[in-house]
Parts: sequence; C-alpha cells; structure tokens
Amino acid sequence: MSGYKKVDQYDEKATEELAGNVKSVLEILGEDINREGLQKTPERAAKAYQFLTQGYDVNPLEILKAALFEEDHKQMVVVKNIEVYSMCEHHLLPFFGKVHVAYIPNGKIVGLSKIPRIVEAFARRFQVQERLTDQIKECIQTALEPHGVAVVMECQHMCMQMRGIQKQNSVTTTSSFNGAFEEDRTRKEFISLISNKLN
Repeated sequence: MSGYKKVDQYDEKATEELAGNVKSVLEILGEDINREGLQKTPERAAKAYQFLTQGYDVNPLEILKAALFEEDHKQMVVVKNIEVYSMCEHHLLPFFGKVHVAYIPNGKIVGLSKIPRIVEAFARRFQVQERLTDQIKECIQTALEPHGVAVVMECQHMCMQMRGIQKQNSVTTTSSFNGAFEEDRTRKEFISLISNKLN
C-alpha cells in the first residue's frame, strides 16, 4: 500500500539480545540461518516474544480501579466467551480458548471492557492455566470486593496437541470460585448462563 508505514515499538536492547539467542537456537537445531526464509526470523521472533509477554508491563489491578462505579445492582454480572491466548511456561508453546467471568456486585461495578483487559494482561505472560484462572478471580475480588467471583476457563494446549501425548481434541477446563459462588445454587446459575446461548 502506497504511503503505508508500520510503526512497531519494541525495546531495542531486548530485541537484539533475544534475536541473538533465537539465532543460536536455530543453529543448534541444524538450520542454516543465512537462507532466505530465516534471515529475518531471529528479529521477528524477538519481537513476537515481546508482544506475547507484554502483560508483564501491565498492572491489571489498576485497569479495574480506573473504571469503578458506584451502583446498587445486586444480581450476577457475567462476561462470557472472552478469547484468551497465552504461553505455557513449561514448553513455551501456546494455549488458547475462552474464559467466562462473573461477579455479584457489592455497591460497585466495573466497566465491562475492563474484564477482558485484565484477562489479556494476565494471559500475556508465561503461564499455567490453573494460575491464570486464579489470578483473574483474585484481581476482581481485590478491586471490587464483590459478594463473589467466578471464573471458568476452557483451553486447548499445543504442548498436548503438537507434542507429548498428541491428543488433538483435548480441552482443559479450570474453575475458580469464591464468596456466593461457593453456594451450589449460585454456582449452578452461573454454569447455566455460560452454557446456554441467550441470543
């Protein structure tokens, strides 16, 4: 496209160091890093890793605190089917899927877009799904002090599908509940809401 200029902002020192390490990995694996397809790969990979781990530079709690509103809503608030992409810290391979989040307000609500934003902030780090699920719940609990928080995450893991056991259709589900969601009736209502299509 004429006049198009892509603007990327990456730490130059980190990019240089990461690219050097990626180059070494490719060489150790037997690749010719001078062939056309790989000449720019170390730099591209270095930038990709910085993008995929940008959550380390974000404070999820501050994201929520920036959009709190006093509201006397007492019923469950559910944000479901939030896309999530993260990197497994055990094999540095992706896992991805959807996360469903609910809370029961206690005098405060949060701007709805902030919930996917904190999911993104925690996911853009090296993670395990179990910890990621808990971190989302704990962040919402700390910021809003609601009557309860529920988080359910369903993900596919490339470390299971591309290597190891190589089970292509496996899905890992994790959950984390506190407060009112520890009660059977409330938890069942949440599960029903995220399981059914309302539109």
